[in-house]
Amino acid sequence: MIDEGFQPDFPPDTALQMEALKLHPPPTADTNIRDLRSLLWSSIDNDTSRDLDQAEAAERVNGGIRLLIAIADVDADVPAGSPIDNHAAAQTTSVYTGVRTFPMLPELLSTDLSSLNQDADRLAVVVDMVVDGSGSITAGEIYRALIRNKAQLTYNSIGPWLEGTAPAPRAVAASAELTLQLKLQDEAAQSLHDERQRMGALNIDRVESEALITDGKVQGIGARKKNRATELIENFMVAANGVMARTLTNASVSSIRRVVRTPERWPRIVALAARYGETLPLQPDSGALNLFLQKRKASDPVHYADVSLAVVKLMGPGEYVLSRSGDQGQAHFALAAHDYSHSTAPNRRFADMVTQRLIKSVLSKRDAPYSDQQLSSIAQNCTLKEDAARKVERIMNKRIAAVALQPRIGETFAAVVTGVTPKGTFVRITNPPAEGLLIHGHQGIDVGDLLQVKLVSTDPHRGYLDFAC
Repeated sequence: MIDEGFQPDFPPDTALQMEALKLHPPPTADTNIRDLRSLLWSSIDNDTSRDLDQAEAAERVNGGIRLLIAIADVDADVPAGSPIDNHAAAQTTSVYTGVRTFPMLPELLSTDLSSLNQDADRLAVVVDMVVDGSGSITAGEIYRALIRNKAQLTYNSIGPWLEGTAPAPRAVAASAELTLQLKLQDEAAQSLHDERQRMGALNIDRVESEALITDGKVQGIGARKKNRATELIENFMVAANGVMARTLTNASVSSIRRVVRTPERWPRIVALAARYGETLPLQPDSGALNLFLQKRKASDPVHYADVSLAVVKLMGPGEYVLSRSGDQGQAHFALAAHDYSHSTAPNRRFADMVTQRLIKSVLSKRDAPYSDQQLSSIAQNCTLKEDAARKVERIMNKRIAAVALQPRIGETFAAVVTGVTPKGTFVRITNPPAEGLLIHGHQGIDVGDLLQVKLVSTDPHRGYLDFAC
C-alpha cells in the first residue's frame, strides 16, 4: 500500500477527532430532517460487511412503486477540512486486501457511528423516487432524514430466496410485512433493470475471488457471483446515482461524475464477437454489445464468464471527471447513462462524500463547498487512488491464490487471456478464480482467447502464478 501511495495507518490527530465524536448526542429529527424511523427499512450487503452505506424501503403508489434509498450521512460526522476528512481526501477509498480491510475512515466511524446498522437511529440523505411500470423514474426528490434499519440482510441469503432456490432467511420468514416489502423492492428493481437493458446498459456477470480463511490461514479461494439480491442493489444504486446527478445539474452546480469512456479497443470486441458468429457495429454500441453478451449467456452459460471478463478488460476502467454546469457531459458506456455520479458509498469512497456535501449545499441553498478547480483535482486523485487500490488488491489476490494453489502445481485449468502487455501475457483461470502469467505458449494470442493452461509454479511472497500452454 505504501508503495502505491497509501497511508495505511491513521494520523494521530484523527484519534482526537474520534474521541470528540464519541461524545456527540444521538441524532434527532428537526424541521430540516424528516423522521422516517417508522418505515420498514432494510439493508442488503455482503456477509462480512460492517460499513453499511445504504438502506431501502418501498411502497406501492399511484403510478408505480415509491422507492426510498437512504445513504449514510457521513458528512454530518466529518466536517470538510477536519483531520479525518484530510486523511480520507488523501486516501479516497477503502482498500480490501482479502485478509484485511484498510478503511478510508476510522473503523469506529465507518462501521458504527455513521453506518446504517440494524436497530440504530442514524442520519441519512434519502433519494425518494417513483418507478413506473416501464422502469422509468417519474419523480425524484432528495432530503435529509432520520432512519432506523429494521433488518440487516445479506446477498447470500436474500438472492437465492428471491430466485426461488432457497427458503427465506429467518428474519424474512418471521415477518410477513418484510416479505412483502422485499418482494416489492424486487419488483421495482426488475423494472429498473428492464429499462436499463432497453437503454443499452451492459449486464455483465463478473466472478470475483474470495479468500477462504480459517484461523488466520488461507485455506482456498471461493467465487463470489451475482445473484438476484446483488442485482437488486445494483439497480437501486444506479437509479439513486442518476437522481443525484440530475439534481446537481438542475441546480447548476458543478460535480464529479463517474464515466467509462467509449472503448478504444472496440475493434477487438468486434473481432471477439465475430469468433462466435455475431456481427457488432463498426462504431461502439453498448446496446448491441449487451445483446451479444446475453446471447452468449443463453447459449453457453458455462463459458459466459470468460467472454464477459474479456469484454470488461477491453472496455478499460472507469474514471472520475469534473462536470461543470452547462457541460454536455460524458457518458458511462457500460451503464448507458449520461447522468451518473458516485454518491451511495460515502463510508468507503471520498468522491461519494464530496457529492453528498454538494447535494446538502443545494438542499440548504448554500454556496457549493468546492470550486471547479478543487473538484477537478479531487476527481484526478480519486481516479489515481482507485487504480492504485486495484493494484494492491490484485497483488494481494495473487498472493492469496499462490498460497491456495501451491498444492495444485501440475494441474490443468480452463483460462481466458486478460492482458497482453510488454511485461507479458496474463491469463485468468475460472475455477478457482485466479490470475497469473503465461510463461510459455503465448505467441499469437490476444485478450479474450480461451486456453487450457498448466500451473507450473507459484511464489506466494511475490504473488506469482506461472502457467504454460
